[in-house]
Amino acid sequence: MTLAFALFAMGNLKAEDKAGAGFVDLLNGKDLSGWTISEENPDSFSVKDGVMIVKGGRSHIFYTGDVNDAHFKNFELKVRAKTFPGANSGVYFHTSYQAEGWPDNGYECQVNSTHKDPKKTGSLYGVKNILVLKEGEKEPKGDNDIRDKAPSTDGEWFEYHIKVVGKRVTIKVNGETTVDYEEPAEGSGSNFKGRNLGEGTFAIQAHDPDSEVHYEYIRVKALP
Repeated sequence: MTLAFALFAMGNLKAEDKAGAGFVDLLNGKDLSGWTISEENPDSFSVKDGVMIVKGGRSHIFYTGDVNDAHFKNFELKVRAKTFPGANSGVYFHTSYQAEGWPDNGYECQVNSTHKDPKKTGSLYGVKNILVLKEGEKEPKGDNDIRDKAPSTDGEWFEYHIKVVGKRVTIKVNGETTVDYEEPAEGSGSNFKGRNLGEGTFAIQAHDPDSEVHYEYIRVKALP
């Protein structure tokens, strides 16, 4: 074995150890290559010190790179994120690029520790919600898990693990299962018409000018 080949092999092993067996990084830590920002507020996304920074007006960034031709049905997604006070964001799957507005297609996994929206991190937004209600606040319709606080904490990195196989969606926050959902044959029944399982890509949401969320990595493993 030549020295060059040995070094190449060691590099590949280190990359695999970092991402986990079978997982591929969708963020390169240098820039936003492989991602396409909607036409609304494109400055809401940037990269600094290896981290995607989401801060600014409403916008969405869609994965459009080469991994699996940016098309996923069954998969596992691992995300490491950090919220700041009052921030709101989200991780979409089974979605597709659109120039403006909230994504019409796909599901959103909420990223929110202390934003005024009661639906917190760990929610399959509008379908199975992790709720933190203020005193006197009315519980919205839906399948709700009411808690005293969000599973994530501002200023602290948390691990998001999202898995979709067939009609089943599993969401974990720091190893805790917050959602184990099986979509019925007639669809999610959500008020969002396009919120049904199918196929598509991933997207990250910039919610509003006062929100700041950091994403250290986004890693995917396509499943059969």
